[in-house]
Amino acid sequence: MSVKNILLIGLLAFGLSGCDQPTPQSALVLEGKTMGTVWRVSLAGVDPQRKAALQQSIQQQLDQDDHELSTWKKDSVLSRFNQYQGTQPQPVSADMADIVVEALRIGKKTGGAMDITVGPLVNLWGFGPTKQPAHTPDEAQIAAAKAQTGLQHLQVIQRADGQWLQKDLPALNVDLSTMGEGYATDHLARLMEQQGITDYLVSVGGAVLSRGLNASHQPWRVAIQKPTDSENAVEARVDLQGHGISTSGSYRNYYELDGKRISHVIDPATGRPIEHQLVSATVIATTALEADGWDTGLMVLGSERAQALALKEHLAVYLISKQGDGFTHWMSPQFKSFLIDQESK
Repeated sequence: MSVKNILLIGLLAFGLSGCDQPTPQSALVLEGKTMGTVWRVSLAGVDPQRKAALQQSIQQQLDQDDHELSTWKKDSVLSRFNQYQGTQPQPVSADMADIVVEALRIGKKTGGAMDITVGPLVNLWGFGPTKQPAHTPDEAQIAAAKAQTGLQHLQVIQRADGQWLQKDLPALNVDLSTMGEGYATDHLARLMEQQGITDYLVSVGGAVLSRGLNASHQPWRVAIQKPTDSENAVEARVDLQGHGISTSGSYRNYYELDGKRISHVIDPATGRPIEHQLVSATVIATTALEADGWDTGLMVLGSERAQALALKEHLAVYLISKQGDGFTHWMSPQFKSFLIDQESK
């Protein structure tokens, strides 16, 4: 279900993906697949005999999340909401309500750049369940798809007796894949705490969250990857300090159409894939869910507007833009406090 469908896309967890610090011998590492991507959990100070039980608990939690959020599975909670062609409120879980509330909040802050109703446009351009188009969609097709979108058509109703989603446009479809990885990552962190585990680094796709120290009694660290197809090189290193981090990039999920490179990142305002020079946006936030929502919106906005919004909202943001044959980077003041080797940046 995820548009960021490569492990830690743009992110490399030290000791997890071949960076310059090997995984300590006493670390317990578990991994698997979910939501069209991969998950990975690294634990410090945990008895290896717990591995099988933890693996099962983690997979069960992620399978439950996928059953709620998937747009590919027709029987998921979200798919049933999308299939409903009416305007009456539909019951959802508290967790589902929370992710939509956060999506609407960030959507409003970004001026609609982060839009969880953009599915018809994603499908039109060939990044959903439908096949890639044979030719570039025309203006009429784009206008028709845009008419089926809009955050203003969706609301969350929360009362003491439950939560509901309501749409005033019967054909409205909600796609939570832009925040699903962060949502699931936060759930893994919650599961670790419930299991009495306090030192861990968890990730689902491009969203990561850490707590405590690694098995070498050092902070968990993550590296931001250079945004290229061919390199596995490090752009910057950060100490998460118990926060979540997520990267959205336009440099891997794309295809060629009518002689142009088509990015999977769709601008809801134009109905077209982005064409600006921003190729990677990384956000550090209190939760992986929040980071996962912001990085998508910033990618849509492009470098200049993303910088202005990051400064206005006091976000910890690292942006990489294409310039000639190379790249330039920009970071917000809030991001610098997480940066390792600050003198080199």
